[in-house]
Amino acid sequence: VDCTDEAALEEVCRKISIELAYEDGEQQVILNGENVTPYIRTEEVSQMTSRLSARPAVRAALLNLQRRLAEEQDVLMDGRDIGTQVLPDAQLKIYLTASPAARAKRRYLEYLEKGDNTHSLEEIERTIAERDERDMNREIAPLKQADDAVLVDTSDMGIEEVTSHIISLYEEKKAAAE
Repeated sequence: VDCTDEAALEEVCRKISIELAYEDGEQQVILNGENVTPYIRTEEVSQMTSRLSARPAVRAALLNLQRRLAEEQDVLMDGRDIGTQVLPDAQLKIYLTASPAARAKRRYLEYLEKGDNTHSLEEIERTIAERDERDMNREIAPLKQADDAVLVDTSDMGIEEVTSHIISLYEEKKAAAE
């Protein structure tokens, strides 16, 4: 589908079915019956996601899908506009960020672990910075921190430290609500 053809995008969006499943404790993304989890973190998909998510037809379909998932069950949802657009009334909003250099290093190491050495660290950092710039300046649902979101900069944190910090924020919020 030509990603600039709004009518074609709208038609495709009407025909897709996206479900979340869990296999061995890990979330899987099922698109029209096919597990697409291995593809969603590739550089190509990451770049296309940024471009497509700014299209009105795609934005509307995603908004409906994400809100439906949140209505059906408790969710921990991440995305560039979750706290500002998708779930503005979420109980806890965290604006999770890291420098482009830190994110590029993480993505580069992910690629190397998968045996993919076709991307340079510099290339990855450049595309991350370009995507951030594009997403912060898009007309529809720009990337920005919600006023009531807690800022967590993970640039100098490991995954265990980030996880622990987020859990403590959740526990604080839960205790305050009781």
